[in-house]
Amino acid sequence: MLPLYCTICKFVCSHLNSKMCIAENLRQLNLEIGAAVKIIAVSKFQSVKAIQEAYDAGQKRFGENKVQEIILKYPLLPKDIEWHFLGHLQTNKVRFIAPFVHMIHSVDSLKLLQVINKEASRSNRVINCLLQFHVASEETKFGLDFQEAIELVHAAALHPMQNICFAGVMGMASLTGDLAQIRAEFKTLKTNFDYLKRTYFQKNIDFREISMGMSGDYHLAIEEGSTMVRIGTLIFGNRNDP
Repeated sequence: MLPLYCTICKFVCSHLNSKMCIAENLRQLNLEIGAAVKIIAVSKFQSVKAIQEAYDAGQKRFGENKVQEIILKYPLLPKDIEWHFLGHLQTNKVRFIAPFVHMIHSVDSLKLLQVINKEASRSNRVINCLLQFHVASEETKFGLDFQEAIELVHAAALHPMQNICFAGVMGMASLTGDLAQIRAEFKTLKTNFDYLKRTYFQKNIDFREISMGMSGDYHLAIEEGSTMVRIGTLIFGNRNDP
């Protein structure tokens, strides 16, 4: 169930322009969530105008799922935007986003990590990366299982990558109304994070992010330890997918 303010906002938005609606949605979310959890505004399929309106309201972190979309938007928007790539990333497309992307949430293989490191080096940058875990029941979702993640970390330790910063983990819960299942999946991701932090990244202050929770389940995600929530609908309203 969406928060009450979202229902109220739908009514208000029928009488106000979109800029005021986006700004109010962000104001309410920031009041509710607080500064301890970062909001990534998911701008997939949103117009440059809508993103600019969110930026003007103070939002600086935006997340995109498609390489072809983010590279079109990037040159048209303020350069201090912190771009997060959220979707499944093919190795042959890393070079297009390496010059500017702040964080890649969807690292699910050693090969992808190696390519990100190579392309980041070419751009003389260090790119923040999250290890994506498959914690949902749907087989269609991407991500590592626990053993695969351990093997990836071990392999990366053998050949350190100077242009990669391990920054934490990411996961997506199942698309279900079963709140107990969603909570359990978030708990699994937090447990995986804790193990990696304690075992491999104890001295790495950058390894601190847990990216979990979206518009429909961010309350549960925050309760289970999320440090980043990926919010689209509650900021921009329902999108019109192509």
